[in-house]
Amino acid sequence: MEYAKLGRSDVMVSRCCLGTMTWGSQNTEAEAHEQMDYALSRGVNFWDTAELYASPPNPETQGLTETYIGSWLRKTGKRSEIVLASKVAGQGAAFGGLPWLRKDGAVTRQTKAQIDEAVEGSLRRLGTDYLDLYQLHWPDRRVRVFGGQTYKDYSLEFERFGDILLALDAHVKKGAIRHVGVSNEFPWGVMRFLSESDTRGLPRIASIQNAYHLANRTFEYGLAEIAMREQVGLLAYSPLAQGQLTGKYLDGALPAGSRKALYNRMQRYEGPGAIEAFRNYVDLARAHGLDPAQLALKFCDARPFVTATIIGATSMDQLKINIDAFDIAWTDALEKAVDAIHLRHPNPCP
Repeated sequence: MEYAKLGRSDVMVSRCCLGTMTWGSQNTEAEAHEQMDYALSRGVNFWDTAELYASPPNPETQGLTETYIGSWLRKTGKRSEIVLASKVAGQGAAFGGLPWLRKDGAVTRQTKAQIDEAVEGSLRRLGTDYLDLYQLHWPDRRVRVFGGQTYKDYSLEFERFGDILLALDAHVKKGAIRHVGVSNEFPWGVMRFLSESDTRGLPRIASIQNAYHLANRTFEYGLAEIAMREQVGLLAYSPLAQGQLTGKYLDGALPAGSRKALYNRMQRYEGPGAIEAFRNYVDLARAHGLDPAQLALKFCDARPFVTATIIGATSMDQLKINIDAFDIAWTDALEKAVDAIHLRHPNPCP
């Protein structure tokens, strides 16, 4: 396993990050523990969760993922061996308000009071007194997130960048948070946070967690340059396009127990041209003797602006295949081949 620096910090994280959002919905506590045991044995020291998980979000499963991680930490005593990341929800309009997430039933926002409540809740469920990385799950602005390639202006009613950093800074100063990051963010938002940090001495964002995969390379248009020049590395989520890049949904297949079969929330990955793109990438992998999932994961890992690629698995077989992908050699031939497909099918699943 190879490791990379988290932003400008001295924290070294595995290039493979263990995603956890299925724990509590598709995976039991025992299965979650088995995944954590195996991942750590393979050198995966970076784990990502969120106050909102399990996914899809609902009040019955909210917090279960962090609870399962917490029970593993108590059982093993290995907190010091992992870099643990969690997230606070953004403005609740993205999911219909999420009033069940806050004690007072308020629509989720990134106010000081809500950040305080979210941090304390995550620490309690995880059974730890600090988080190595704490991320803004999506912006407090009502900017269009979770898909779409067109711009629509939004209400200017949102928490100011400096105020959000001030709220996080209070937890940094008392040691509850070591580093901060953003997620589902855009170039303007990243640069505004960096500006506030630079001019006011507030915590500097170390990472950005955005969707990035073979069928969605929009990160490269503006954010990749920021990631490289400002050392705000990408934590690439959904590198398999929620399983589409494995080929398991081709030709109308609907595997039992898959996220599409269970939740029918795959619309972000079913836009015009998507099926053709997925088929091309699956065929390319097989032509090179690779598992399609491993081609997709190694593509992300080979990008210079990526700090870590977040994997997710519901079975141990999937987990082993995913982690093995990081041992594959990326070649010029593969680079040229994926670029050729990208030119024919640019970003069908933003």
